[in-house]
Amino acid sequence: MSGPSQRMMGRTMAFVLAGGRGSRLKEMTDRRAKPAVHFGGKTRIVDFALSNALNSGIRKMAIATQYKAHSLIRHCQRGWSFFRAERNEYLDILPASQRMDEGNWYRGTADAVAQNVDIIDSYDVDHVLILAGDHIYKMDYEVMVRQHVESGADVTVGCLTVPRGEASAFGVMAVDDSDRITSFLEKPADPPGMPDDPDSTLASMGIYVFSWKFLRELLLRDYADERSSHDFGHDIIPALVEQGRAQAHRFTDSCVRAGGAEAYWRDVGTVDAYWKANIDLTNFTPELDLYDTSWPIWTYSESVPPAKFIHDEGDRRGFAISSMVSGGCIISGSEVRESLLFTNVRTHSFSALTRAVVLPDVQIGRKAQLTDVVIDRGVVIPDGLVVGEDHAADAEHFRVTDAGVTLITQEMLDRMS
Repeated sequence: MSGPSQRMMGRTMAFVLAGGRGSRLKEMTDRRAKPAVHFGGKTRIVDFALSNALNSGIRKMAIATQYKAHSLIRHCQRGWSFFRAERNEYLDILPASQRMDEGNWYRGTADAVAQNVDIIDSYDVDHVLILAGDHIYKMDYEVMVRQHVESGADVTVGCLTVPRGEASAFGVMAVDDSDRITSFLEKPADPPGMPDDPDSTLASMGIYVFSWKFLRELLLRDYADERSSHDFGHDIIPALVEQGRAQAHRFTDSCVRAGGAEAYWRDVGTVDAYWKANIDLTNFTPELDLYDTSWPIWTYSESVPPAKFIHDEGDRRGFAISSMVSGGCIISGSEVRESLLFTNVRTHSFSALTRAVVLPDVQIGRKAQLTDVVIDRGVVIPDGLVVGEDHAADAEHFRVTDAGVTLITQEMLDRMS
């Protein structure tokens, strides 16, 4: 990237909203915010928005945190501390700290930005890109920012193309032939079709581009409005659709994908969705390509030794098939199939993992048999534990989802003894 595009992205900052708990992930977010949840073997969910911004040429970023933010802050300090202020590169972590009113934490997504107006002012930028920190996707934001500038819109909204039958769970956009947004509907029973595809509709990704001068005035007015819920999706965007110019940006125009692959975007906000998105990475040709060095997902990389597989005798053989096994893992006399193991997982002899998502620092005891599971960080699985064969029995001790996935935490195991 060079010339006008480089200058444009150099005058753009990314503001990542990463304060949400993600309560549908149940016990996985008891100690961490959703953006800090592990994903894909070595990354965290928030790494996707940050990596997209970095790969798009943005070098000024801020992350607003609120709910149980320590894990997220520590990850960003360890993995994203390479920005250099002398090169006009910044990554600020902005915990809710009652900066403008001693009685209020962040009251909504718009308020999280409004309470940091002075910090954004110090960046001296022309455009602000508002990002959700809790989705999995690859996107070149430069394409969206350029479209915003060329269209002259007050706001440009990133949109997914989804089948109309599935769109009732989203905030959706009705657009005209030029993709100008004519109405914004929150979870409508009968979503509107698109002019060029009546069977599909445009759903908001929670990604917005504004000029900073325009957004600054808008946020300060909203901050003083006692009737507002101070939220982009509920207040700011609907008002601009009605009274200003709001433009839709189609994700298919800027998504980064392997040749021939579908546009990939996932909200891993439930245990089932989280499990499936991770297990899908073990497919022969996954829809999300983590091996693409032209658009890497940056993260904190621990210094760990390579994975090791030991024992090869009779029924005591350490192996993994159709699986992803991270550094520091030791697969000792165990079988691992269609599973994803994060850093420093240790499996002991005669155990078996099938379609298991195992977070870092987990110990799997001898003869344990685990199928269709998510195992939280640091869990010690006792010898001989069997999970995944009898959902009713599993549900007495663990959380079993409607799709039959079992979530296991250390607290659940401790209650068994």
